[in-house]
Amino acid sequence: DNHDINISASIGISMAPRDGVEPDVLLQHADVTLYHVKANSRGTFAYYSRDLGEAIQLKRELEKDLKEAIRTNELSVHFQPLVNVSASRISTCEALVRWKHAKYGNIPPDRFIRIAEEANLIHDLGELVLRISMEECLLWPNNVSVAVNVSSIQFHRYDIYQTIFDLLKDTGLEPHRLQIEVTESVMLDDVEEAAHTLSQISDLGVKISLDDFGTGFS
Repeated sequence: DNHDINISASIGISMAPRDGVEPDVLLQHADVTLYHVKANSRGTFAYYSRDLGEAIQLKRELEKDLKEAIRTNELSVHFQPLVNVSASRISTCEALVRWKHAKYGNIPPDRFIRIAEEANLIHDLGELVLRISMEECLLWPNNVSVAVNVSSIQFHRYDIYQTIFDLLKDTGLEPHRLQIEVTESVMLDDVEEAAHTLSQISDLGVKISLDDFGTGFS
């Protein structure tokens, strides 16, 4: 109908005999390379390498193990104190999730959180951290709050308001003792929707802060 349609291709390439001689093996290697291309820079191509294959295999292994770690509550949450200097006291503690893998040791948060986002595990991970943080806050003095980061993916793809509402009810934590930290990116896709959700959360009495303001798109 006289409309221009622009398309692009992502290509993973394996070569015989360097990467194998059996058709099934070559196709498998090309497929994992395509997985890498689509995850990093669509519209281009890459050749299979042993290092790439091992990296992708490791990522898939970590995805499986992270899912199990979330299910069995093997992740730990540490708390970083935020000090009110004028009052000379700790006002808030920020929740920091950590994962010590049985085989690979400590996995950096930026790595396993990215894996959680790509593997659709971020909601389960975020809900777990929220629950642990709220339960821990109940053990602190009443004038100390807890701050928890919320992923932009968790914010947009899931009903984060309902999650917070249900957890406040389950734990019995007073809403004003919870602070949600979001990044600027939550406002990029749909400003009206994001503002509505933030208003709902604020109406509960929960505090909201903009994390890393000025480092992204502000």
